[in-house]
Amino acid sequence: MSEQADALALAARTGLPPEFLYLREVFPRPRWTEAGLDPVARHWLAMHAGFRSQQAGMADLVVRWRNGGIEIRDLHGALIPALQQFLQHLDAHHRIESGHYFPAMQRIEPRIEAGVALLDRDHDAIHAHIEALVTTGRAFHQAVAAGGLHANDRLHGLAGALDRAAPELARHLDDEEDIVIPLIALRGDPLAI
Repeated sequence: MSEQADALALAARTGLPPEFLYLREVFPRPRWTEAGLDPVARHWLAMHAGFRSQQAGMADLVVRWRNGGIEIRDLHGALIPALQQFLQHLDAHHRIESGHYFPAMQRIEPRIEAGVALLDRDHDAIHAHIEALVTTGRAFHQAVAAGGLHANDRLHGLAGALDRAAPELARHLDDEEDIVIPLIALRGDPLAI
């Protein structure tokens, strides 16, 4: 892997390079709240807001547990359903993006092809986090269901997996919006073109 590719890896980057942001320069973030924003762009932002909210809710539950504010069984009852919903939603969203939207975006705006390809690679990195969350979430659930003997240890594993996934998902959501929202706002729904 080249030095530039390493710098653009999801775990390493702090933002997108300027050559991926030319559409955002034309349609910057402050304009994204304007009336008349393409409905697909509005929907995309709403989906991402949902992921951020779900992630914050799970993080809050873990913080409450770490601070002694919630018992493991109560945490289990709240966290496992939230985690399942989050992971299913995120996986389905990525499948639609990678399978449909990203190829269409590359066709209508060839100059952004490398940026969209980067977002698609992000999905692979995020999928590794999804797998870790499934594994650690299942282990926590099974420990609680078996009477809780190892539940605390398993919960530490799940909490750590959530902590590791959070910054990369946040970075990806921000970067994806910087490419996708201006493209849709300026060109329209890529699937309708």
